[in-house]
Amino acid sequence: MLLVIKMGGSILKEGASSDLIADLQEVLKEHKVVLVHGGGVEVTEIASKLGKEQKFIMSPEGFRSRYTDRETVDIYTMVMAGKLNKQIVLAIQARGINAVGLSGLDSAILKAERKTRLIVVDERGRKKVIDGGYTGKITKVNTELVNLLLEKNYLPIVTPIALSQDYDPLNVDGDRTAAILAGALKADKLVLLTDVEGLLIKGKCVSKIVASEVKEALPSIGGGMSTKVHAGLEALNQGVKEVFITLGTAKQPITLALNYKVGTVMTDE
Repeated sequence: MLLVIKMGGSILKEGASSDLIADLQEVLKEHKVVLVHGGGVEVTEIASKLGKEQKFIMSPEGFRSRYTDRETVDIYTMVMAGKLNKQIVLAIQARGINAVGLSGLDSAILKAERKTRLIVVDERGRKKVIDGGYTGKITKVNTELVNLLLEKNYLPIVTPIALSQDYDPLNVDGDRTAAILAGALKADKLVLLTDVEGLLIKGKCVSKIVASEVKEALPSIGGGMSTKVHAGLEALNQGVKEVFITLGTAKQPITLALNYKVGTVMTDE
């Protein structure tokens, strides 16, 4: 069985990486895995140290994201692909797992269309149009290199940076990257590790939910979780059988989720 797992870069900072990596080690005995990582908090911290304050924008749908200009995309690439990706590779290699760090730029794994403009909502709730900067929407996935690594029993660890049509790096959302990769690789399951126990609806964590119910509940789901839910729906639409949203800092977060003991599982029906 092939799994795509998305983890936040903050898991390494929170000291939970040893439990996660130990669990990953057990999961790899039975399944193939592709790992996608985030790391927005570290990007913000290092950008600030470099004197580049970060600007965040809100979409009309309620998605909060980093505004990525040329200087920011350079910092983003440096931190995500250069620092965080290699820290994760080292931590996983230390447990005897053969890991290979990649970004979407390598072998053009992720191609994306640069957004020429963005519609954002200002502090007063008014919509306005701004330049799209260096953010993108993934349009094509080259699975050849990833599949080659999987066949040779390597663990690919992918940074969500995509290649534009003009050969520029683009900032792409990590959860959506994981979902699109899962679909392109024909993965069986997508696991989204987060900082909450699962999908909360009316204050309660739901253990299982189908796509039609998720769509009805979207207006009541917060911005941070909404991105993961949309990613989950995207993966289901591409043929992934199940999407798990669960707490990444728990012990055995992957194993317990796959056995339906923690978190939320999203299915098509």
